[in-house]
Amino acid sequence: MSRTIFQMCVLATVLTVVHTSHKEKHNSFSLTHPSHSHHHQQHHHHQHHHHNNSQLLYEGNRDFAFRLYKHMETPRSKNLLFSPLSISVALAALSLGAEGETNQQIFSGLGFNNSNIAKEQVHQAFQSLLEDLRSKTAVELNTGTALFLKETFKPHLEFLENLKRFYNSDSLTTDFTKTAEATEMINNYVKEKTNGKINKMVDSLSPDTIMFLLSYIYFKGKWMIPFNPRHTTQDKFQVDPNTSVSVQMMYKKGQFNVYHDRTLSTHVLQLRFTNGVSMMLALPENNLEELEAKISPNDVSKWQHWMRKSEYSIYVPKLSIKTSYTLKDVLSTLGMSKMFRPEADFSGISEDQIFVSEVVHQATLDVDEAGATATAATGMILVPLSFQPSVILKFDHPFMVFIVSDDNNSILFMGKIQNPAEE
Repeated sequence: MSRTIFQMCVLATVLTVVHTSHKEKHNSFSLTHPSHSHHHQQHHHHQHHHHNNSQLLYEGNRDFAFRLYKHMETPRSKNLLFSPLSISVALAALSLGAEGETNQQIFSGLGFNNSNIAKEQVHQAFQSLLEDLRSKTAVELNTGTALFLKETFKPHLEFLENLKRFYNSDSLTTDFTKTAEATEMINNYVKEKTNGKINKMVDSLSPDTIMFLLSYIYFKGKWMIPFNPRHTTQDKFQVDPNTSVSVQMMYKKGQFNVYHDRTLSTHVLQLRFTNGVSMMLALPENNLEELEAKISPNDVSKWQHWMRKSEYSIYVPKLSIKTSYTLKDVLSTLGMSKMFRPEADFSGISEDQIFVSEVVHQATLDVDEAGATATAATGMILVPLSFQPSVILKFDHPFMVFIVSDDNNSILFMGKIQNPAEE
């Protein structure tokens, strides 16, 4: 039986432009032979079950986000940014075509215990989550998946139907033997879907590629209360005890949702966008490593629950950050190793022997006075003097950042800002 490679690319990009904020992310899988059939189920089940499944999905996604964060190999001095949702969606969509242990590993790795939630229910919950995100019309939020197939490759029809139904996927045929044209086709598709924010998703493709699966999130958010550009000044950001860099520091004074997490010695600031999405910046009083070691998925829910409005003067650096990762090793460490091996079982996609060669993830983050895409900030808390009416919260040292959907705590983007001046 011929063995073909399936390469998977996960790309996440987050962008903000002047007067707006953009966030983007992409996940893509490049398969050399995939197809799949998966179970169907009526989308509208009992409301109660639907709610429970959605809750299990949010918890699984949040758990997966933190496990990914803790395993991403990144130098201490480097910024970290990724979209856990984009990666989850790409893997879940891929799992439609996985059988046996390959399927089992993907589900467990994503944080779903099969005894708690059936596979069809996971796909339905993802479908519901993606529809919910797309319905946030006050913001430009575009999510989707796309499947690029080799012209002669015929995956199982049920796989394509389920991909369309649950993940709103486009299916397009392309000639991968013409690598330059195939690369251009995929890059142009992504460029169009992300309003030009991601213009080069793939550098090159193997002519052996059979299938390329892409998942993307494009987010453009405006601050509910913008920063005034006239108040932005040059300031110092302390990267580490021996290094400081010059940054453009934005300033705003007013009532902000802030939570002082004494357990984590961290102040958390919530900045709302106009569309039911917020950015949360977690600024440790001590060093970032201490916060990273202690933080757990439940902390994010706790912050959102206990946040209270208070008078603050906040300083947040403008950001423009790009990151790129290969995730094969990380995902294998998280228990999803089978899909990368020749004996992977993607018989739900095709009878041909196919496996995933790599998973690539890219993210970009821009934050300015008008809005933001993905941002993490850290600051120092100064005790206010008696004549000073507001507490100062200054993100002038490394901090964590989360972009979350307010109604269900879904983490759209997550990362840390170690050095805002880093290209």
